[in-house]
Amino acid sequence: MDRMIYTAMTGASAAQYRQQVLSNNLANVSTPGFRAELSTFRAVPVRGDGASTRVFAVEATAGHSDLPGSISQTGRNLDVAAQGNAYFAVQALDGTEAYTRAGGLEVNPDGTLVGASGLPMLGDGGPITIPANARVDIGADGTVSARVGNEPGQVVGRLKMVTPDADNPLRRGEDGLFRGPGGDPLPASDVARLQDGAVEGSNVNPIEAMVGMIAVARQFEVQMRMLQNGEKNDQTASQLLSLNG
Repeated sequence: MDRMIYTAMTGASAAQYRQQVLSNNLANVSTPGFRAELSTFRAVPVRGDGASTRVFAVEATAGHSDLPGSISQTGRNLDVAAQGNAYFAVQALDGTEAYTRAGGLEVNPDGTLVGASGLPMLGDGGPITIPANARVDIGADGTVSARVGNEPGQVVGRLKMVTPDADNPLRRGEDGLFRGPGGDPLPASDVARLQDGAVEGSNVNPIEAMVGMIAVARQFEVQMRMLQNGEKNDQTASQLLSLNG
């Protein structure tokens, strides 16, 4: 009896977690640069005295989808879209270097070039400062130029872009940003390129996410029925024992 309860309980817990992942993906279907989170599970036998007769379903590291999002042409000089597997470097709230695909940039009142979430964009030497009343142009290699009035444009920095690989993978943090192994900064890539005047959308497939949520909801109901059946079987067994006693 307890085997059924363990199986159903861990299955329901896994389904609940997957539902949270899918709902978060669906909520970010229109978030620029968002990467769909993936979820997966593995079976782990419960260790204890005697034979291992019970198995838990536990979460396993799945990562995120690397499929590119749709590119929208905006014509805005501060909108950039990373090409290929490139990511932009930003300074997270905790001061660490993190990475994002969101390329809707702004210049805050202090003159700092920031991303869509207000985090400073990092260059080769740290945050990039833009002169007051300057027009900003960003080259394909991330070079940031500022032009005030009719004066010639001057290079004020270069956006740091990285390209993760098998040796330097990225993992999503609780804040939605990506970081390198152990939180260490990744080296800047000389081959990373961007497209100016455009932004990359989310790579979430809304139809796939909605169908997945429906399937998970039905799976959760099946696990709940197993728990209910286990309770009924336990009650029936107790009644039979009381009659024989």
